[in-house]
Amino acid sequence: MERFRRFWTQRLDALGAELARGGRERRENPAEPPSTKQRGRHMIDINQVNATHREIGNHALTTGEGRSLLLRRTYDAPIEDVWSACTDPDRISRWLAPIEGDLRLGGTFQLKDNAGGEILRCEEPHLIKVTWAFGEGMLTEVEVRLARDGDGTVLELEHSSPAEIVDELLRTYGPGGTIGVGGGWDLALLGLHLFLSDATFDPATWEDTPEVKEFATRSCHAWGAVIQAAWGTSDDDIAAAIAFGVQHFAPETGENG
Repeated sequence: MERFRRFWTQRLDALGAELARGGRERRENPAEPPSTKQRGRHMIDINQVNATHREIGNHALTTGEGRSLLLRRTYDAPIEDVWSACTDPDRISRWLAPIEGDLRLGGTFQLKDNAGGEILRCEEPHLIKVTWAFGEGMLTEVEVRLARDGDGTVLELEHSSPAEIVDELLRTYGPGGTIGVGGGWDLALLGLHLFLSDATFDPATWEDTPEVKEFATRSCHAWGAVIQAAWGTSDDDIAAAIAFGVQHFAPETGENG
């Protein structure tokens, strides 16, 4: 476990796991008190972890070969509503984080206490593609694809990183960072589900609830199974990577590697 901790404690921010933890900085330095509606605690269904299909694959970046993780789930909302939730800055702030920038094709964006990048493609209402990096961290790419499914919408999110760097990190440190990235995106897509369902929750504080921590724990185990099947990771290494991910999202659970 220690070999994962030494490296990923320094690098998880650059690889994406802070996606699910950006709200902690907002809690310490809130811009304004939460509204009465936000103070209400919403009990989530932790079985929502089973609503997402997960894959590990190879998806090219603009700059070359890439390794990717993919999430797919269906939302009970029309495609126009899901598109708006993913592109309107006011709505993004209600389920992910405050966002600012020149939000147009070729422009840039910055999520508060989170990632920033350049908008590479924007094809309403079906496709958004951006670069994604934390400060001076490794430059990755995120692509969101939407498709109609009756009265609902299928969303695919694919996060790709440079293959050469990912392969070296896996050889040296194992897949703990990939589990962190996947768990972060699982929480983000759960937040989008709650938002589209008109649930009352505060994205800056909801991660501290027991049910969200249990959701994140199950997400880490789900990603561990997918990663082991895709990359042939040994039982011991995948157990250590899962334990690291769980400790990252829910440190008081006592799961250790």
